[in-house]
Amino acid sequence: MDEEYDAIVLGTGLKECILSGMLSVSGKKVLHIDRNQYYGGDCASITPLEELFARYKSPPPGEQYGRGRDWNVDLIPKFLMANGLLVKLLIHTGVTRYLEFKSVEGSYVYKGGKISKVPVDQKEALASDLMGMFEKRRFRNFLVFVQDVKEDDPRTWKDLDPTNTTTQQLYTKFGLDKNTQDFTGHALALYRDDDYLNEPAMTTIKRIKLYSDSLARYGKSPYLYPMYGLGELPQGFARLSAIYGGTYMLDKPVDEIVLENGRVVGIRSGNEVAKCKQVYCDPSYVPDRVKKVGQVIRCICLMDHPIPNTKDALSTQIIIPQKQVNRRSDIYVSQVSYTHQVAAKGWFIAMVSTTVETSNPEEEIKPGLDLLGPITNKFVTVSDYFEPTDLGGESGIFISESYDATTHFETTCLDVLNIFKRGTGEEFDFSKVKHELGDEEQ
Repeated sequence: MDEEYDAIVLGTGLKECILSGMLSVSGKKVLHIDRNQYYGGDCASITPLEELFARYKSPPPGEQYGRGRDWNVDLIPKFLMANGLLVKLLIHTGVTRYLEFKSVEGSYVYKGGKISKVPVDQKEALASDLMGMFEKRRFRNFLVFVQDVKEDDPRTWKDLDPTNTTTQQLYTKFGLDKNTQDFTGHALALYRDDDYLNEPAMTTIKRIKLYSDSLARYGKSPYLYPMYGLGELPQGFARLSAIYGGTYMLDKPVDEIVLENGRVVGIRSGNEVAKCKQVYCDPSYVPDRVKKVGQVIRCICLMDHPIPNTKDALSTQIIIPQKQVNRRSDIYVSQVSYTHQVAAKGWFIAMVSTTVETSNPEEEIKPGLDLLGPITNKFVTVSDYFEPTDLGGESGIFISESYDATTHFETTCLDVLNIFKRGTGEEFDFSKVKHELGDEEQ
């Protein structure tokens, strides 16, 4: 460990592992340390099932759950957009060679106490039970406009400039009612709150295009999920870093981040010091350089059946837009199953999550839990959400944000790319790794 590195990465959460891989691919000499004995940090996959029960101080699972080693339970499950940033990172860095993915079968939105499939094209818009006949036509016209828009070709903008028009003005132009705006913004564009309504319409258009382009890849939904759970992702990026010369150390305590004149110069573990120019880490390693900005509640549910009213889908996502349940934040529901090698035969794992708004977080996720049907067992966690107060410009310490309540990875990747740019001063060059991968991510 007593060497000098360009960067030292602390923690093996997904964001830190992606950054370690990106830095290594960019030619940096990287040391990656975790105080834990396992990969994944807060977003680890827990196996066997007995460890999950012990983690939440529950009695050991009975025989009904099958073999404990058949379970891989994500603490923070998220789906990948098939055409999204994380899949692009996986492909361009070659990490797909270590992973196998399965498409998620359903994508639903909650309205008026029931769930409906998210409509994303003209045919689905006309068949959807989310809207009346005249609203369907207006929404269809809106989708046609969105699909025709090309950001770099003003001729496709018709008589509306989406760079100087707010999303609310775009909705108003097409006459979309509040309910249609609700599921469009939250289930298609995947916004977490309604602040986006006052932002440029082009951003919303690009997010809807991402959803529909991702859906077009595999047909059932825009989402992918890795076989054996998300714990495979950090390890995939760890292997990538190792291939490019990165060094990994698990079960290694970090006793001090060594500073000189306010700037990082190394890491001390016991009597060993590793020198470096930069440190990348999660908030737990630098509690004095982050601020708590909220909390997230997550409830892991073990079930022996699919979520009702999803056509017996073996995996699905449901978004409950904030206004449907008189909240400021959306509620997210996801479910995976034994077909993803994360549960014993016949079993399902659901997660309900949201941003905490009251002193009774469990009551806040009740609308999501009510959609699941009978729950055999559940495990609830309320986690603090941290953001860095130090952006790293002076100190050389670059800190990730905590994981939000969303059930997709887009916000995670935006944070990673932002940290990489702050640390290196440049955008990540996706072309640096040359290889032939084709469509290995399927």
